[in-house]
Amino acid sequence: MQLLAYIPSPSRGVLHLGPIPLRGYAFCIIIGVFVAVWLGNKRWVARGGRVGTVADIAVWAVPFGLVGGRLYHVITDYELYFSQGRDWVDAFKVWQGGLGIWGAIALGAVGAWIGCRRRGIPLPAWADALAPGIAFAQACGRWGNWFNQELYGRETHLPWALHITSAADGRVPGYYHPTFLYESLWCVGVGFLVIWADRRFTLGHGRAFALYVAAYCVGRGWIEYMRVDDAHHILGLRLNDWTAMIVFLGAVAYLVISAKKRPGREEVVEPGASDDDPAATEPGETDLSATEAETRDDAPADAESAPELSKDPELSESPPEPEPGPEAASGTETQTGTETQTGTGSRAESPAAAKAGTTTGTASGTKTEAESAKNS
Repeated sequence: MQLLAYIPSPSRGVLHLGPIPLRGYAFCIIIGVFVAVWLGNKRWVARGGRVGTVADIAVWAVPFGLVGGRLYHVITDYELYFSQGRDWVDAFKVWQGGLGIWGAIALGAVGAWIGCRRRGIPLPAWADALAPGIAFAQACGRWGNWFNQELYGRETHLPWALHITSAADGRVPGYYHPTFLYESLWCVGVGFLVIWADRRFTLGHGRAFALYVAAYCVGRGWIEYMRVDDAHHILGLRLNDWTAMIVFLGAVAYLVISAKKRPGREEVVEPGASDDDPAATEPGETDLSATEAETRDDAPADAESAPELSKDPELSESPPEPEPGPEAASGTETQTGTETQTGTGSRAESPAAAKAGTTTGTASGTKTEAESAKNS
């Protein structure tokens, strides 16, 4: 049956730039990583962290996550690589698809823990900053399944049905539910949910990340139920359904217990980040706060010294008179000598007379200096 409206599949999932293959699946993964690091960095800085810390830790988390995702896929679908007629080398061909999000998050968390430990920051705080970015990264990565024509659902005739054209690896061409698209849209919704809840409830200590995990598991449960690709079943349910339920319960339990034991959000997410905040003093500007602090520190000292200066009699009196000239000195000596020779009084009685003589000598010396200046 030919549908009037459907989602076409790409004719091929790889383009060749000379000898270099450019694979759509790999591009979707790379775009997702950049989106997660970009948004995570913005959220980390807003929480008080340094610019670039998220990227530095992602250098550890991303490789670990890729290895973990591939390991989970190979272990749970081992028959695709180790059964009769299969080549085990294909297990290393990541570009052909096959990354389990459960293994990627689990082993990626180990890599992030190593990076956080090296930087001396708490892993839960870093995970909270990155949580919505991881959801958006998954939304981007799911489009890699579209390039590979994989992970689709049951057959349908809805106008958004996915048209599968490849017959490789047991595929049957036809129109199916685009479960990759459902999960991509669900992850976008999860990302915005985490952003809203984080602002509304001030989530911290890993609770934003736990909310992301719980919300993703809810969507993965019903989307996984729609898929028709081969998978292991336990009690009638696909393995990933059981995994989603177990992880969901763990995430909810962490949310409840963490909220009781450690309410609120971390006050400091990266020690020392506030000391080198570039927004505090822009290049070419003066740190006014430091100048004002120095002024305030100096002000009390000046205020205390001012009364002491006013109490000093030498500083409070008028400026000193000019020193007497040679004539004044001679006049003083003459007057003092006269008093001594006449014997009008002992040294105890001479201060008044000595003062008068000094005044006369000073006046005489001053008059002589004035006449000398006039003659010259």
